[in-house]
Amino acid sequence: MTTVIALRFKPTGKTYFFDPAGVDAAPGSYVIVQTSRGTECGEVVQGPHAVPDAAVKKPLKPVVRLADSVDIRRMEKNRADEQYAFQVCSQRIAAHGLDMKLVDVEFTLERGKILFYFTADGRVDFRDLVKDLAATFRTRIELRQIGVRDETRMLGGLGICGQPFCCSRFLKDFQPVSIKMAKTQGLSLNPAKISGACGRLMCCLVYEQPAYEYLNRVTPGAGSVVKTPEGTGTVLEANVISGALRVRLENGATHTFPKKECQYLRGGKRPPEPEDPAP
Repeated sequence: MTTVIALRFKPTGKTYFFDPAGVDAAPGSYVIVQTSRGTECGEVVQGPHAVPDAAVKKPLKPVVRLADSVDIRRMEKNRADEQYAFQVCSQRIAAHGLDMKLVDVEFTLERGKILFYFTADGRVDFRDLVKDLAATFRTRIELRQIGVRDETRMLGGLGICGQPFCCSRFLKDFQPVSIKMAKTQGLSLNPAKISGACGRLMCCLVYEQPAYEYLNRVTPGAGSVVKTPEGTGTVLEANVISGALRVRLENGATHTFPKKECQYLRGGKRPPEPEDPAP
């Protein structure tokens, strides 16, 4: 187990782990840390606690110190100035006629660098834009091209489930998502129904996939002949989530039975023996 402290740098941003380095900070307080972007002030989401070693990407960077009132005022001013920088950069992009979309702007705590995040369909020659912005803000300028999923993570919002985007809350890395997963989970293949706000297949298909794979293995499929409390019949449809089987009996009647009340006989898809443990 590794002792970590969980921080975030945006109100709805991703959570990052750091080494507490002896700093005991309560949730809601702020600490100063060094990141790949420079010195930053992060909000404590969870104080020092132990997590499995596999959940931590080492080496962890240590917390430098608790943030004081000067740091917090500086952070708040930076966030206000980020809105102004966003407007200025958007105007400069239009003036240079660049085919790119500005997504977000971030100041490092000590304003030694300003990062502009953008999306574009291909490579963009923004050298003149960087010179223009450097002359305006008189500090180091860095432009980073990101993908549409990263854009959605940074902007945040609500998914079709009514919850904040998974990528903005807890997903650390994006994993490949395939249309085969939607088929396995019995979802409509209508792109509008299985795509997230980013326009890509929903990330939740990935971490729900193992459960569906197991349920599909232990549930008799369509065409299976099963023995029910009312006689032998053929499975017409199986709901793997509820465990309900719609069965056409030999007398022609159709009824729905719980999976546990049906015994697989032959045909269709044979489920494993009952003692087969779930993964």
